[in-house]
Amino acid sequence: MRTLIISTVAAAALLTGCANMSDTQRHTATGAGVGALGGAALGAIVGGSAGTGAVIGAGAGALGGYIWSQHMEKQKREMQAATQGTGVAVTQTADNQLKLDIPSDISFATGRADIQPNFRAILNRFADGLRTSPNADVRIIGHTDSTGSDAINNPLSLERATSVRNYLADRGVNAAHVQVSGRGSHEPIASNDTAEGRAHNRRVEIYVGERQAG
Repeated sequence: MRTLIISTVAAAALLTGCANMSDTQRHTATGAGVGALGGAALGAIVGGSAGTGAVIGAGAGALGGYIWSQHMEKQKREMQAATQGTGVAVTQTADNQLKLDIPSDISFATGRADIQPNFRAILNRFADGLRTSPNADVRIIGHTDSTGSDAINNPLSLERATSVRNYLADRGVNAAHVQVSGRGSHEPIASNDTAEGRAHNRRVEIYVGERQAG
Protein backbone atom coordinates (compact mmCIF):
# COMPACT_ATOMS: atom_id res chain seq x y z
CA MET A 1 0.00 0.00 0.00
CA ARG A 2 2.90 2.34 0.78
CA THR A 3 4.30 1.71 -2.69
CA LEU A 4 0.89 2.38 -4.17
CA ILE A 5 0.72 5.76 -2.45
CA ILE A 6 4.21 6.67 -3.65
CA SER A 7 3.32 5.65 -7.20
CA THR A 8 0.15 7.72 -7.06
CA VAL A 9 2.00 10.81 -5.85
CA ALA A 10 4.65 10.35 -8.54
CA ALA A 11 2.03 10.07 -11.25
CA ALA A 12 0.27 13.19 -9.95
CA ALA A 13 3.58 15.05 -10.08
CA LEU A 14 4.06 13.89 -13.65
CA LEU A 15 0.68 15.27 -14.64
CA THR A 16 1.42 18.58 -12.92
CA GLY A 17 4.64 18.86 -14.89
CA CYS A 18 2.69 18.83 -18.15
CA ALA A 19 2.13 22.57 -17.91
CA ASN A 20 5.43 23.40 -19.61
CA MET A 21 5.22 20.74 -22.34
CA SER A 22 4.16 20.95 -25.96
CA ASP A 23 0.73 19.57 -26.92
CA THR A 24 2.16 16.28 -28.15
CA GLN A 25 4.35 15.84 -25.07
CA ARG A 26 1.43 16.71 -22.80
CA HIS A 27 -0.84 14.05 -24.31
CA THR A 28 1.88 11.44 -23.99
CA ALA A 29 2.83 12.37 -20.44
CA THR A 30 -0.80 12.50 -19.32
CA GLY A 31 -1.40 9.05 -20.71
CA ALA A 32 1.68 7.77 -18.95
CA GLY A 33 0.49 9.22 -15.65
CA VAL A 34 -2.97 7.72 -15.93
CA GLY A 35 -1.44 4.40 -16.95
CA ALA A 36 0.87 4.47 -13.97
CA LEU A 37 -2.04 5.01 -11.59
CA GLY A 38 -4.05 2.20 -13.13
CA GLY A 39 -1.07 -0.14 -13.24
CA ALA A 40 -0.16 0.52 -9.63
CA ALA A 41 -3.70 -0.15 -8.44
CA LEU A 42 -3.95 -3.32 -10.49
CA GLY A 43 -0.60 -4.56 -9.19
CA ALA A 44 -1.74 -4.04 -5.60
CA ILE A 45 -5.13 -5.69 -6.15
CA VAL A 46 -3.74 -8.88 -7.67
CA GLY A 47 -1.13 -9.18 -4.96
CA GLY A 48 1.83 -8.13 -7.07
CA SER A 49 4.08 -5.12 -6.78
CA ALA A 50 2.32 -1.80 -7.10
CA GLY A 51 5.56 -0.24 -8.34
CA THR A 52 5.90 -2.84 -11.07
CA GLY A 53 2.28 -2.32 -12.05
CA ALA A 54 2.89 1.41 -12.30
CA VAL A 55 5.75 0.89 -14.73
CA ILE A 56 3.67 -1.43 -16.91
CA GLY A 57 0.72 0.93 -16.77
CA ALA A 58 2.86 3.91 -17.73
CA GLY A 59 4.12 2.08 -20.80
CA ALA A 60 0.61 1.28 -21.95
CA GLY A 61 -0.75 4.68 -20.98
CA ALA A 62 1.96 6.56 -22.88
CA LEU A 63 -0.15 6.11 -25.96
CA GLY A 64 -2.55 8.64 -24.47
CA GLY A 65 -6.28 8.62 -25.14
CA TYR A 66 -5.97 7.81 -28.84
CA ILE A 67 -5.87 4.52 -30.71
CA TRP A 68 -4.03 3.68 -33.93
CA SER A 69 -6.67 1.78 -35.84
CA GLN A 70 -6.60 0.23 -39.31
CA HIS A 71 -8.52 3.28 -40.46
CA MET A 72 -5.79 5.60 -39.13
CA GLU A 73 -3.09 3.53 -40.82
CA LYS A 74 -5.07 3.61 -44.08
CA GLN A 75 -5.47 7.38 -43.82
CA LYS A 76 -1.77 7.80 -43.16
CA ARG A 77 -0.81 5.80 -46.25
CA GLU A 78 -3.35 7.61 -48.40
CA MET A 79 -2.05 11.01 -47.28
CA GLN A 80 1.55 9.94 -47.83
CA ALA A 81 0.64 8.96 -51.37
CA ALA A 82 -1.35 12.17 -51.95
CA THR A 83 1.47 14.41 -50.71
CA GLN A 84 4.43 12.60 -52.24
CA GLY A 85 6.93 15.09 -53.63
CA THR A 86 5.16 18.12 -52.12
CA GLY A 87 7.33 18.56 -49.04
CA VAL A 88 4.46 17.66 -46.68
CA ALA A 89 5.55 15.29 -43.90
CA VAL A 90 2.96 12.69 -42.81
CA THR A 91 3.85 10.83 -39.62
CA GLN A 92 2.45 8.96 -36.61
CA THR A 93 3.22 10.70 -33.33
CA ALA A 94 4.24 8.98 -30.10
CA ASP A 95 0.69 9.36 -28.74
CA ASN A 96 -0.99 7.82 -31.82
CA GLN A 97 -1.93 10.95 -33.68
CA LEU A 98 -1.61 11.38 -37.42
CA LYS A 99 0.44 14.51 -38.08
CA LEU A 100 0.65 16.54 -41.28
CA ASP A 101 3.46 19.10 -41.34
CA ILE A 102 2.72 21.43 -44.23
CA PRO A 103 5.34 23.96 -45.39
CA SER A 104 4.32 27.46 -46.38
CA ASP A 105 5.54 27.22 -49.97
CA ILE A 106 2.48 25.13 -50.88
CA SER A 107 -0.02 26.27 -48.26
CA PHE A 108 -0.09 30.08 -48.05
CA ALA A 109 1.48 33.03 -49.81
CA THR A 110 3.69 35.31 -47.73
CA GLY A 111 1.64 37.40 -45.33
CA ARG A 112 -1.66 35.89 -46.46
CA ALA A 113 -4.16 33.39 -45.04
CA ASP A 114 -6.02 32.29 -48.18
CA ILE A 115 -5.28 28.69 -49.20
CA GLN A 116 -3.21 28.19 -52.35
CA PRO A 117 -4.41 25.84 -55.13
CA ASN A 118 -1.78 23.14 -54.47
CA PHE A 119 -2.88 22.99 -50.84
CA ARG A 120 -6.54 22.55 -51.77
CA ALA A 121 -5.90 19.21 -53.47
CA ILE A 122 -4.25 17.89 -50.29
CA LEU A 123 -7.06 19.15 -48.07
CA ASN A 124 -9.68 17.64 -50.37
CA ARG A 125 -8.12 14.20 -49.89
CA PHE A 126 -7.75 14.81 -46.17
CA ALA A 127 -11.41 15.78 -45.83
CA ASP A 128 -12.45 12.51 -47.50
CA GLY A 129 -10.79 10.56 -44.67
CA LEU A 130 -12.16 12.76 -41.90
CA ARG A 131 -15.78 12.46 -43.06
CA THR A 132 -15.61 8.73 -42.33
CA SER A 133 -13.99 9.24 -38.90
CA PRO A 134 -16.74 10.18 -36.43
CA ASN A 135 -14.42 9.63 -33.44
CA ALA A 136 -11.62 11.83 -34.73
CA ASP A 137 -10.33 14.94 -32.97
CA VAL A 138 -8.49 17.41 -35.21
CA ARG A 139 -6.10 20.17 -34.17
CA ILE A 140 -4.75 22.73 -36.63
CA ILE A 141 -1.83 24.91 -35.55
CA GLY A 142 -0.45 27.81 -37.55
CA HIS A 143 3.16 29.02 -37.28
CA THR A 144 5.19 31.89 -38.73
CA ASP A 145 8.86 32.80 -38.87
CA SER A 146 10.27 35.63 -36.75
CA THR A 147 10.02 38.25 -39.48
CA GLY A 148 7.68 40.98 -38.27
CA SER A 149 6.18 41.58 -34.85
CA ASP A 150 3.92 39.46 -32.68
CA ALA A 151 1.14 41.91 -33.50
CA ILE A 152 1.33 40.68 -37.09
CA ASN A 153 2.48 37.07 -36.69
CA ASN A 154 0.14 35.92 -33.92
CA PRO A 155 -3.15 36.76 -35.68
CA LEU A 156 -1.75 35.64 -39.06
CA SER A 157 -0.90 32.18 -37.73
CA LEU A 158 -4.40 31.84 -36.25
CA GLU A 159 -6.04 33.07 -39.44
CA ARG A 160 -4.18 30.42 -41.43
CA ALA A 161 -5.31 27.65 -39.08
CA THR A 162 -8.87 28.97 -39.23
CA SER A 163 -8.78 29.03 -43.04
CA VAL A 164 -7.87 25.33 -43.04
CA ARG A 165 -10.71 24.49 -40.63
CA ASN A 166 -13.22 26.45 -42.71
CA TYR A 167 -12.06 24.75 -45.89
CA LEU A 168 -12.50 21.31 -44.32
CA ALA A 169 -15.90 22.28 -42.89
CA ASP A 170 -17.06 23.37 -46.36
CA ARG A 171 -16.26 19.82 -47.49
CA GLY A 172 -18.35 18.09 -44.87
CA VAL A 173 -15.97 17.79 -41.91
CA ASN A 174 -17.62 18.44 -38.55
CA ALA A 175 -16.10 21.78 -37.45
CA ALA A 176 -17.08 21.06 -33.83
CA HIS A 177 -14.33 18.41 -33.74
CA VAL A 178 -11.67 20.76 -35.11
CA GLN A 179 -9.66 23.01 -32.81
CA VAL A 180 -7.47 25.80 -34.14
CA SER A 181 -4.64 27.82 -32.63
CA GLY A 182 -1.89 30.15 -33.78
CA ARG A 183 1.56 30.11 -32.23
CA GLY A 184 3.07 32.98 -34.22
CA SER A 185 6.87 32.67 -34.25
CA HIS A 186 7.13 31.18 -30.76
CA GLU A 187 7.68 27.51 -31.70
CA PRO A 188 10.39 27.45 -34.39
CA ILE A 189 11.72 24.14 -35.66
CA ALA A 190 14.74 25.72 -37.36
CA SER A 191 16.92 28.80 -37.04
CA ASN A 192 15.33 32.07 -38.09
CA ASP A 193 18.79 33.38 -39.03
CA THR A 194 18.64 31.89 -42.54
CA ALA A 195 16.10 32.01 -45.35
CA GLU A 196 15.93 28.20 -45.35
CA GLY A 197 15.27 28.08 -41.62
CA ARG A 198 12.55 30.72 -41.83
CA ALA A 199 10.88 28.72 -44.61
CA HIS A 200 10.77 25.66 -42.33
CA ASN A 201 9.22 27.71 -39.53
CA ARG A 202 6.41 29.06 -41.73
CA ARG A 203 4.12 26.05 -41.58
CA VAL A 204 0.79 24.56 -40.61
CA GLU A 205 0.56 21.44 -38.48
CA ILE A 206 -2.53 19.23 -38.49
CA TYR A 207 -3.03 16.53 -35.86
CA VAL A 208 -5.72 13.84 -35.99
CA GLY A 209 -6.42 11.56 -33.04
CA GLU A 210 -9.00 8.77 -33.07
CA ARG A 211 -10.81 8.18 -29.78
CA GLN A 212 -11.91 4.71 -28.71
CA ALA A 213 -15.53 4.23 -29.72
CA GLY A 214 -18.06 3.80 -26.97
